[in-house]
Amino acid sequence: MSILKLLCHIDDFCQWLSTWEQAKLLCVARKRGQAPCLSMSEVMMILICFHRSHYRDFEAYYTQHVSKHMSGEFPALVSYTRFVELIPSSLPTMYLYLHVRFGQGTGMAFIDSTPLAVCHHRRIGRYRVFAGIATRGKSSKGGVLWLQTPFDCQ
Repeated sequence: MSILKLLCHIDDFCQWLSTWEQAKLLCVARKRGQAPCLSMSEVMMILICFHRSHYRDFEAYYTQHVSKHMSGEFPALVSYTRFVELIPSSLPTMYLYLHVRFGQGTGMAFIDSTPLAVCHHRRIGRYRVFAGIATRGKSSKGGVLWLQTPFDCQ
């Protein structure tokens, strides 16, 4: 399946889901702020193509491949940090798309190796939310999210 055909299929699904939400939900929450430049289908398409690529690091894939070689397919590309902010809002739609497209799955695991700054090191002692559970330290191992798809997006 070509990248354009896959994008059209994902976009049709996103439009169908949007009309279904407006018809079935009592009220759709009004979104604040500026609308994202990339549509939900474009975000999903980039994520699916990442899992079919040879890259193991999403940041390298986005900055080295998408920004340089796929700017014609996605003319309104955003920066890497902005794209990472868009990913969580696309995951429910991505899950629904994969569930509808591929039927019953065996399970999904989302693992990201990007370090997150939780709080400033001077304020760590003040917070006791995960006392006894969380520890400080560094990890040398990280994970990458991989999805099995029958599409070839290279």
